[in-house]
Amino acid sequence: MKRLILATGIPLLVSVAFCTSVWAESVPDFSSMQMKGVEQVTIDVDLDGAVERLSRAIQFPTISNQDRDDFDSKAFDGYHAFLAEAYPEVHKTLKREILGDPRPYSLLYTWEGKNPDLPPALFYAHQDVVPVPEDSRDQWDQEPFSGAVADGYIWGRGVLDDKNQIHGILEAAEMKIKEGWQPERTLYFVFGQDEEVGGPEGARFIAETLEKRGIERFAFVMDESAPLVPGLFPGLPDNTALIGIAQKGYVSLELAMHGVGGHSSQPPEETNIGILAKAVTKLEAAQFPYRIHPALRHQYRYLGPELDEAYQPLYAAVAFGKDGEMTDLEKQFVEIMAGNQVTRAMMHTTIAVTMFNAGIKDNVLPPSATAVVNFRPMPGDTPEVIIDHVKKAIDDDRITIKDISASTPATAMADPEGPGYKALEKTIRQIWGNDLVVAPFFVIGGSDSKHFQARPFAPDVFTITGIQLENTKEFEGFHGVNERIRVDEYGKTIGFFYQMMNNLDDL
Repeated sequence: MKRLILATGIPLLVSVAFCTSVWAESVPDFSSMQMKGVEQVTIDVDLDGAVERLSRAIQFPTISNQDRDDFDSKAFDGYHAFLAEAYPEVHKTLKREILGDPRPYSLLYTWEGKNPDLPPALFYAHQDVVPVPEDSRDQWDQEPFSGAVADGYIWGRGVLDDKNQIHGILEAAEMKIKEGWQPERTLYFVFGQDEEVGGPEGARFIAETLEKRGIERFAFVMDESAPLVPGLFPGLPDNTALIGIAQKGYVSLELAMHGVGGHSSQPPEETNIGILAKAVTKLEAAQFPYRIHPALRHQYRYLGPELDEAYQPLYAAVAFGKDGEMTDLEKQFVEIMAGNQVTRAMMHTTIAVTMFNAGIKDNVLPPSATAVVNFRPMPGDTPEVIIDHVKKAIDDDRITIKDISASTPATAMADPEGPGYKALEKTIRQIWGNDLVVAPFFVIGGSDSKHFQARPFAPDVFTITGIQLENTKEFEGFHGVNERIRVDEYGKTIGFFYQMMNNLDDL
């Protein structure tokens, strides 16, 4: 089924007849890019044992709190010991290192390949999970750190984000070692400790370490992103596997107003809270301009032919457009897509006020007020560019601005037409079949792979979570309540990584 990607209630801004005639005259072939006729494979998995091991993994509360002093080292140490116990062949065969700075809790596994001259490949996942707010615990059908197996699901914080990927990788490796298999190229498994807070201690340090060890280029890097979900992308009801090929950056700024406090019975003309509130209001009104990222062009080159034919001229205009220029059709595309919060975020550096703090008592004027604003930058919008934008927008020297994040730039873009992408799409179809849409994707969130993709040695980083969800409701388990995955689908996750390792030999 095909649908136009539109937000509800937004009027069409184009004439279909006009678009079709212009498109027919000026656009190259816009036929489907979907891989056809891939034969499915069946991987025999010890599913009962694998489910038990993943259930045990969830019982280690490897939480990343925003307060980095609140760190449960016993949970990570216990989890590491459990992994060694659960996967004995992996730990006999692969070299394991525990790395990180200043706290070493990330895991680096090295599986030597038969041919050391081949560029290596890397699978990434993270050990840490987000906290479970106390006021949400009564909304869970199962205890969040119980690892319960019930009603055909494995439940618990981290089962979807992201321990199912760690264990899918290790289960597949354990199986292959028992079969006597050795990869042609060296494989690295990296399991970070602090992805949920940006990865400054774990993934960043390991990326630096591998670079210093002389790795010139990775043939393939895979990390988490969106799972396979029907209706995941706005307006596309089909089962969809979106492969991230680029990520936006990450910057958080603290805006602060420091002045004189006092008694609320004698307020000044402007309070510190009022001054800061005005600054935030002006900043939200000064949005960054829209532009079309090359990854978005690739995204619509793959998605466009699967959508409503009447509006393919819009998607084709984007797919075949030129950077630095914007045709009338592209401008109409931007205007329409700006009506949906998902597609809007793909087209500019976003501004999100996420924290506002001031005051301790109802009759006391606070001497200071602070706000935290999170930005997800497009390429070129560096922290310096963003800070300059904020200063000009608020135009108030009384407001101080400080970068409080482990800021990272937007990443490079992986090649969606290269052998790594094709091997990944082939593997997806071998496990889940051909009745789904596979497309490259511009990731508006982010993951730890940004620390690799920002470096010259990892140009081809692809992000996708190898698990099939039933619907978008299940996707709400990411950082939400009732995080869970289906038992039978977890078996396919293991099969996915097993087959992916086979297909990497053919790169």
